[in-house]
Amino acid sequence: MNSKCFCTGWSLVAGLAASMLALPSLAATLTLDEALRLAENNAPSLAAQDAKIQATSSAAIPAGELPDPKLLAGLQNYPIGGPDRWSVNDDFMTMQMVGVRQEMPNSDKRKARIEVASAVVDRATAERRVERLNVRQSTALAWISSYSVERKDALFQDFYAENRLLADTVRAQIAGGRAQPADAVTPRQEAAQLAEQQDDLIRQRTQARAALKRWIGAAANQQPVGSLPQWPVDPAKLSHQLQHHPELAAYGPMSEEAQARIREAEAEKKSDWSWELDYQHRDRQFGDMLSVQFSWDLPLFPDSRQNPKIAARQAQLSQLEAEREALSREHTEQLESQLADYERLNRAVQRNAQSLVPLAREKVALSMASYRAGKGDVNALVVARRELIEARLKQVDVEEQQALTRARLYFAYGEPSQ
Repeated sequence: MNSKCFCTGWSLVAGLAASMLALPSLAATLTLDEALRLAENNAPSLAAQDAKIQATSSAAIPAGELPDPKLLAGLQNYPIGGPDRWSVNDDFMTMQMVGVRQEMPNSDKRKARIEVASAVVDRATAERRVERLNVRQSTALAWISSYSVERKDALFQDFYAENRLLADTVRAQIAGGRAQPADAVTPRQEAAQLAEQQDDLIRQRTQARAALKRWIGAAANQQPVGSLPQWPVDPAKLSHQLQHHPELAAYGPMSEEAQARIREAEAEKKSDWSWELDYQHRDRQFGDMLSVQFSWDLPLFPDSRQNPKIAARQAQLSQLEAEREALSREHTEQLESQLADYERLNRAVQRNAQSLVPLAREKVALSMASYRAGKGDVNALVVARRELIEARLKQVDVEEQQALTRARLYFAYGEPSQ
């Protein structure tokens, strides 16, 4: 009687734990497509990139414009000695002047500045594409992990039901004299192990939803529904798309910016010039005057001024080209490694589904039949059940890893960029 009550108590604990995991199912649901849409609409990093594009676009508007003109005002030829000292009107050379001066950068420099500003806008746009890739990929990975936790939750419902069936079988065997009374403890031990695993599952759920919440906010608490994404993985196509990876593509406008800055530095070897128009007011008896003057820069020492700047800009371009090559090799290595891992996971998924799980089920069935016939040991039955539980959980794990690798490949090399 006491053994029966104790088993019933463990069944109640198991049911309550299962109900706690099942609570999120009562909430609203969240598909992968909806999660990706929310991430693009709400990710702060994308909002920051949009603001950056707006800022660079606004900054590009005045890039090729002339500098603002300068207003000049002053007093010229003011006497401080002689009979007319401290007088504004007595000396015929004293003039009150007002004028305007306009700096005129050379045309090559203005053109280069326009090219720099345009390249900066293109660079910001490319960086936005890179960030969009990061947001969508990270969101997909977090959703897949969260969805996989829910799949394990569904398995635990079966595990607890099978545990209750085991407890009933053991009680029947004890009542029929075909098992020892100590066997009644075994189902409760298994239930305790399941509860311990379930505690870890709750932790995994919290972590997965915290990762998803980073990208979509409170909607991450909704129940993930649907199925694991089945994006195509074509090794030949992915290898062809390698050079179009957004991170590599971003080096295009970065190189254009560096080249434009080289042309801007080279344009400093050419003279800028300016013009100035002055109106000079004198006493009426002398008459007013008008002056016009022009000035030119004289880049007479390029070896110590302009050439070092040009060399620095060229070195920066070489740095970008080397960094791009290094990144290209890194992505090539990553692609080959991920494709190899994807093939391994494909085989693991098939092996689990076609061999490991069915064999574990068969072993449990045979062990249960032997135990009911009084020829088997309950410990052997529990070991077989534990192997089946681990095989079913592993099946979820390998399918999750396969989906995560597929997502990394798809978003890095296969998804059309925007």
